Amino acid sequence: MMPAEPGARAALAPTAGNQASGTVAFVARGDKVRVTAKVAGLAPGPHGFHIHEKGDCSAPDAMSAGGHFNPAGKPHGDPATPDHHGGDMPMLTADAAGNATLEATIDTVTIGGGANDIVGRAVVIHKDPDDFKTQPTGNSGARVACGVIARS
Repeated sequence: MMPAEPGARAALAPTAGNQASGTVAFVARGDKVRVTAKVAGLAPGPHGFHIHEKGDCSAPDAMSAGGHFNPAGKPHGDPATPDHHGGDMPMLTADAAGNATLEATIDTVTIGGGANDIVGRAVVIHKDPDDFKTQPTGNSGARVACGVIARS
């Protein structure tokens, strides 16, 4: 029997005045990480979706989670391009009912070891779309949900 790949997950809770909640699961697949998100309670349309540097969602606006996780010191950008933060992930898009699902593979983070380890950091969903240009945030607005990433 093969050993299971390392995994982690975050339970997303809404920030003050918001309703967004859900789960984000991370599973190591070789040198990449598979991300699966299921979220409800969002405004319809695209939302910035990032791993943030601190595993602290205690502030009512989730600003306690700090900035984007960026172990390589890169500019903010589209995860489909070479230059972007380790915590930059594809846009999360909610349907007309406010539900969003995402399955993506990222290659800038690890689970459970090294400088790029995401365990103990936070996942944040933002109110607005990520423009993938504005530094260092992507101009994606207020934080509507936050969850701390823990080993699963």
